[in-house]
Amino acid sequence: MLALSLATLMITFDMFVLLLALPEITADLRPSTVEQLWMVDIYGFLVGGFLITMGTLGDRIGRRRLLMIGAACFAVASALCAYSTSAEMLIIARALLGIAGATLAPSTLSLIINMFPDPKQMGQAIGIWAGGFTLGAILGPVVGGLMLASFWWGSVFLIGIPVMVLLLVLLPILVPEFKDPNAGKLDLVSALLSVVAMITFIYGLKEVARHGWGEIVPIVIGLVGIALAVVFVRRQLHQTNPFMDLKLFNNRSFSTMLGGLVLYALIGASSMFFITQFLQSVSGMSPFTAALCLLPGMAVATVAATVTPIVGQKIRPAYLISGGLVGVAIAFAWFTQLEPNSSPAVLIIGFAIMGLCEAPLLTLGTNLVVGSAPPEKAGQSSSMTQVANEAGASLGVAVMGSIGAAVYVAHLNDTAPSGVDTGALDAARENVASALTVAGDLPANVGLQLTDAAKSSFTSGMTTFATICVVILVVAAILVTALLRHVPPTGQEVHSEEGGAEAAEATSDGPSDGTEIPAQSGAPTAESPGPAGSRPQS
Repeated sequence: MLALSLATLMITFDMFVLLLALPEITADLRPSTVEQLWMVDIYGFLVGGFLITMGTLGDRIGRRRLLMIGAACFAVASALCAYSTSAEMLIIARALLGIAGATLAPSTLSLIINMFPDPKQMGQAIGIWAGGFTLGAILGPVVGGLMLASFWWGSVFLIGIPVMVLLLVLLPILVPEFKDPNAGKLDLVSALLSVVAMITFIYGLKEVARHGWGEIVPIVIGLVGIALAVVFVRRQLHQTNPFMDLKLFNNRSFSTMLGGLVLYALIGASSMFFITQFLQSVSGMSPFTAALCLLPGMAVATVAATVTPIVGQKIRPAYLISGGLVGVAIAFAWFTQLEPNSSPAVLIIGFAIMGLCEAPLLTLGTNLVVGSAPPEKAGQSSSMTQVANEAGASLGVAVMGSIGAAVYVAHLNDTAPSGVDTGALDAARENVASALTVAGDLPANVGLQLTDAAKSSFTSGMTTFATICVVILVVAAILVTALLRHVPPTGQEVHSEEGGAEAAEATSDGPSDGTEIPAQSGAPTAESPGPAGSRPQS
């Protein structure tokens, strides 16, 4: 697990250190505004775009082999990032880093599925795996800040190189190879469709979040992504050996929890968008100080992710997950009480509650998704959990960000001082950071009034967002309880009187929830080595 956790840790670590180093990168390489945006976005675009392809590729060539290739490429791309001499070079290096990063999450998660066939062990392993993501988010600001205080900006990218070298050393020793021997040829057309569909969809959503729904080009690009996704799905339905097995979606546990992961990514990414802006623009913190305020919540999330699978062996996942969703709803209800002059402690406490209560969905939910697929399809099911995260996060920032922006503009129109001219007010309407910049150029009294109005308007948008989240989370908790109440605690059998149709589904199409005993779920055991796709390969 150490080797696999190292890979997940670096995914979030790399995201945070770039944002921390961005001011120094900008001062050195002098990118244009567009180039600066691509430096930040290109990594996420290509990670999201290549997830399905990499997950399916791992099923075919071997999950350990793909992880080792990805780790080697990640190390090389990190070096290129560190020693970039121009904005264009850094963008290209970040693109390569994104493609390499797309191999890490699905490969590690699919290896966990095969290495830990016992449902209890798998659940605990997934908890540790999920904890690696939050640990990376904790270490990113701290280690990155220390590196930037002593070295040049490229040093933050060099951190990933020894980690990936260690991964390359440990993998052949500690991790066996697994693959699907009956996977067939790789469908390059489907691979291309999945990549282009995801990239255009995510790009369209991000541009909508940046420019609003008034710009037609981002909307068209997003619709092109949806159209390509439809073509991709139709192609899979007409193939005997599809690139992505859509029969997985016939499983209630798989579909329900995949939808749950999309929903939480939507809310989680949106909340980070609002919380970080509140801490910086309303509370006046530096980016580094704002990141430090999030560390307690991330630490709580790390611990909760490792403990939840143990609790899940005693309590049905539907009750744990729905209870967690209600807990997150309470955190957002707490956020509805925010005022512009609220102490940062309000956000720190609320974010910690979120970190504690999100753990059942992220760990048990992931376990239900990947456990619903047969071992030979582990790469596909693992990649879908990450696709859900990328798509949900992009959709969340676009939709929830737009709602918050609309409330911000409406509130600012009502509260802006009369002494602000039309041009300055138009600039202030863009976002709260722009409003503060405009206020600094105005006469003292007018500038102070505009500052107060902008902070109050942003807070109003954030509390509106929080109120919407409370409603969504409570409804989601009810649906999870209704749809998954038949699923037993991790490692316990599905009783026929409780499982009903789902128990029949588990025996015919693979495991229904990933928590049945191995003999029922199709996972290998000491007595039954399982399907060929789940055996270690030499």
